Amino acid sequence: MATLTAPEVSIEQDAFPINGTDYVEFYVGNAKQASHYYRAAFGYQLIGYRGPETGVRDRASYLMQQGKIRLVLTTPLHPTSSIAEQLHRHGDGVKDYALWVDDARLAYATAIERGAIAVHEPRVESDEHGDVVIAAIATYGDTIHSLVERRNYHGLFLPGFKAVTPHYQPSDVGLKYVDHCVGNVELGQMNRWVDYYGTVMGFRNLITFDDADISTEYSSLMSKVMANGNDKIKFPINEPASGKKKSQIEEYLDFYGGPGAQHLALATDNILATVTALRDRGVEFLSVPTSYYAELQERVGTIDEPIEELAALGILVDRDPDGYLLQIFTKPVEDRPTLFFEIIQRKGAKSFGKGNFRALFESIEREQELRGNL
Repeated sequence: MATLTAPEVSIEQDAFPINGTDYVEFYVGNAKQASHYYRAAFGYQLIGYRGPETGVRDRASYLMQQGKIRLVLTTPLHPTSSIAEQLHRHGDGVKDYALWVDDARLAYATAIERGAIAVHEPRVESDEHGDVVIAAIATYGDTIHSLVERRNYHGLFLPGFKAVTPHYQPSDVGLKYVDHCVGNVELGQMNRWVDYYGTVMGFRNLITFDDADISTEYSSLMSKVMANGNDKIKFPINEPASGKKKSQIEEYLDFYGGPGAQHLALATDNILATVTALRDRGVEFLSVPTSYYAELQERVGTIDEPIEELAALGILVDRDPDGYLLQIFTKPVEDRPTLFFEIIQRKGAKSFGKGNFRALFESIEREQELRGNL
């Protein structure tokens, strides 16, 4: 049963202060083409570039922005680079969920003292716009967290990135910020990473879901949601649980080649408009049976949105003591059934849609069965 396991923690008490998400970097096979996809389908703006033309010889990176969301799409330029090796193992996916901190040196030293896995010590990157200090620690799989201090930097993004203004810049779809990022880990490893975030970064276990909460006739999983002191960063961590058939977590681990980021939840203030725009641009979403909406009003109470419009788009609704939320999930955006996106609108709710789990996971299982992976 889902339980709140810790009280609210004020920013003043935060054991590891984080201002918010700085950026999310994807390693992709072809960043130029991926940047076009995220513009055309998801409404991001291409605002920056770093590569051979700017003096970087081993990679090309495209900076995408929408609202407060910054995506960096990076591709290797040499087949033997570490980026190419990771792409060979995992396919396209999240490499770096970067965290914005006031003091990267202090944050890194604190994390290492508490048992963090080091990636690189603080280093200073500079250009005519100032200095950025970046350190990095590891988390599950090949995923890392850069710790980014930018108080002395006034440029576009990071040194080496140059502003670009391409002719093709489609309008946005109303995405505002990253609400949370979900990671999948192997059986028996969830508590290890829960403890890691708790010990190293002072996160607390906000909510726990067991296999009774997240299960269908065929598969189940367990999840714990870790949150930092100001709740701006939330990392649900999933592991598979025993079931009759292969769970979505097992499918992900098989095709990604190990643990990694399963999906990013992107917030909007108007989910009906956002999902309509995304669907019109070719983004494919999981579907739920129309029967889901027959008793929706009885289950969640009065909501502002017309149920027939939610049903037409396949948007799910759930309520908690603080309000309600609306959410929908894309199909995987890669050929490997790994990374996907959640679109979420919170109207007071602080939870993660527990009441939708069964409908959602049955929908995922239908897609798994079509792929022959259930």
